Amino acid sequence: MSMEISRKILPSLIAFARKNSPFYGDLYRALPETIHAIEQLPVLSQQAFWEANRLEGGQLLTGAMHDGIVLKSGGTTGNPKFSVFSRTDWNVFVTAFSRGLALGGLQDGDRVANLFYVGELYGSFLFTHKALEECPKRVMQLPIAGATTPGDIYRFITELKATVLAGVPTTMMSLVDHIDKVGRDPAASTVRLILFAGEAMYPDQRARLEACFPGVEIRSIGYASTDAGLLGFADLSCGPNEFRCYDDDALFEIIDEETGSPIVAPGIEGLAVVTALRRHLMPILRYPVGDRASWVDAHGTAHRKFLLRGRSDESARVGPVTLYPEDVRSVLASFPACQGACDFQLLTIHREGKDGLILRIGNRNADPALSAQIIAAIYEHRPMYAQLLAQGKILPIDIEWVDATALEINPRSGKLKRVIDRRFA
Repeated sequence: MSMEISRKILPSLIAFARKNSPFYGDLYRALPETIHAIEQLPVLSQQAFWEANRLEGGQLLTGAMHDGIVLKSGGTTGNPKFSVFSRTDWNVFVTAFSRGLALGGLQDGDRVANLFYVGELYGSFLFTHKALEECPKRVMQLPIAGATTPGDIYRFITELKATVLAGVPTTMMSLVDHIDKVGRDPAASTVRLILFAGEAMYPDQRARLEACFPGVEIRSIGYASTDAGLLGFADLSCGPNEFRCYDDDALFEIIDEETGSPIVAPGIEGLAVVTALRRHLMPILRYPVGDRASWVDAHGTAHRKFLLRGRSDESARVGPVTLYPEDVRSVLASFPACQGACDFQLLTIHREGKDGLILRIGNRNADPALSAQIIAAIYEHRPMYAQLLAQGKILPIDIEWVDATALEINPRSGKLKRVIDRRFA
């Protein structure tokens, strides 16, 4: 992070948020009038943040919603989470991302098949489309979209001689499954680069894609989220799950979850926290991203490199689907057998080339017949999970009934681990 830029931007950004956002004004009420260092601010509670961010009667925004874009960033149908960008904030966000995108292997003249999802307030397709428009590399866009059938996707990329595929890994794997069934068209040999986002790309998936598209390069399109904004870009020096910081636009921190102090030494895992330096309508100040990370480069390095280490306790990511513990808790609370002392954990797994979820419930006395009802209720609250399951892109939810003492805790704090990422084990 450029300390000069941070010193110039942070005090005025914080003062603006305190003055215009009731949420931040209340949160920072006891802090000094002028804040000079990010460490003076508390790390946000995601629950408190989203409770304040209501479309009606909300306390988070610094002004009226009169231009820009509204996107859905997760939550169940009964508790959706909306991210709001003014036109200026949105343009700054996408333009900065496009500069990082240009460093990840795109070439002038590339034909990019956009296979991300669009509609229902999801932002990945629109964001990628605009980022490619703003990209310093001159590319031709093929707006195919992820909801297109694998057969039609394959037809488009062969007929239009796509050189780059951009989308979530689950879409890529559905495409590979289709190609395995119908046979490989020599016309698909134009594909030289696959850019993915929204979920991790695992070694077994990479191997299948490399076999399907010989000589293809597989890279992340970049690290960003609808709620947190800019997080990192992947240049040609970055390996799998490695990214570099957007020094001029975001302050990326890795925090020790026990002490709350920033981690500066390489190799030490902690919670990823971000501050968006150029976002004003919906300020993001020390927001927990929901991922764990560790530094790769030495402290003080420009565009410092970091490594993602899986999800934190903020949410479980299953393919492109995000499940929040509080949403699962609300589902369980509707079943009498799961009320009161009944606790749970979300375990994300990866097998057979797909992500999946195990819901571990600490109640040995409950009737296992409840499992099907609970799973059905979660699918009802999170339709995207059910849709991707029906398409064969992710694994079904499984439930384990265990003694409460079998639930895993943090050995240092004794706190229950709400989300456990088993995919990188």
